[in-house]
Amino acid sequence: MKKLRERIVSATAIALLLSVATHPATPSLAQEAAGVPAPLSQAIVDKRPVLHADGIKFGAYDPHGDFTSQQGVATEHLFLPWEDVDLETLKAADAYAQARGRNLLISVEPWSWDVDWRLTSDELRQKVLRGDYDVNMRAIAQMITKLKSPVIVRWGQEMEDQNSRFSWAGWNPRDYVTAYRRMMDIVRAEAPGVEVMWSPKGLDGLDAYYPGDDYVDLVGLSVFGLEPYDTLAYGGPRDFRQALTDGYRRVSGYGKPIWVAELGYEGRDAYMRPWIDTVTLKHSDFPKLEEVVYFNDRDVHAWPFNLGRPNWRVIKGDETN
Repeated sequence: MKKLRERIVSATAIALLLSVATHPATPSLAQEAAGVPAPLSQAIVDKRPVLHADGIKFGAYDPHGDFTSQQGVATEHLFLPWEDVDLETLKAADAYAQARGRNLLISVEPWSWDVDWRLTSDELRQKVLRGDYDVNMRAIAQMITKLKSPVIVRWGQEMEDQNSRFSWAGWNPRDYVTAYRRMMDIVRAEAPGVEVMWSPKGLDGLDAYYPGDDYVDLVGLSVFGLEPYDTLAYGGPRDFRQALTDGYRRVSGYGKPIWVAELGYEGRDAYMRPWIDTVTLKHSDFPKLEEVVYFNDRDVHAWPFNLGRPNWRVIKGDETN
């Protein structure tokens, strides 16, 4: 039997759960890989979004602590594997969030962060549907009941992406919906005050994975802007509104509050400035959009077109794995 490793609380309370166990080697700069010349210098050294007083809410996944002292951050985002984590560390994350008046968004990833421990997609699907992982989900839900911060649970994100690196992505929609409902039934039975977030990437075909209104309190999308990718995939740069439009249109009909559960952008100054200025504005095109949550780290996986792992971190020049 595999022995679960424990993750130790670091000095920054949220970093305990948030660093991925293994990363590929650091790639060359995305701009260089795409043939887009990097500027000699950039004026923007801190690309965090402008928080507008009358805008939508803002949150962050922040393993480096760049948002530790910032006011106006509504949500602390944690990523949690269900096989190789010490759940007691959730209490430290809770204390960190509570001290800053923040909610907790907990993304439960149904796998191990150690690639050597991961099951194949089919193995994982069979074990989840058989109930082998009910005990894992129940242990997480029971720990959540001990937390003082308001909690949102997000399980098995970006499930409709057929080319995803996630083991649960691309399952037969009926199997995914069955698995999602099974996990959310456990969460609601053990922690009835928790909200649940269904979180597709925003791609065509997501509707087949919708688990039904009774199993969704919030919808969370993923929106990333990478200048060289936009150039290669779309023929030119896109701003936040353009990047969100298709995904928002696909989920707005459900009538649920919508979040951008994962947000990031990277490029030259002229590319990033519109993102920085507008992501927390209220947009007439997106009346159901309630919050955006920034992914403040380097991407875990390489992007297409040999673009490597983009660095979404807001602070320029600091070392990021």
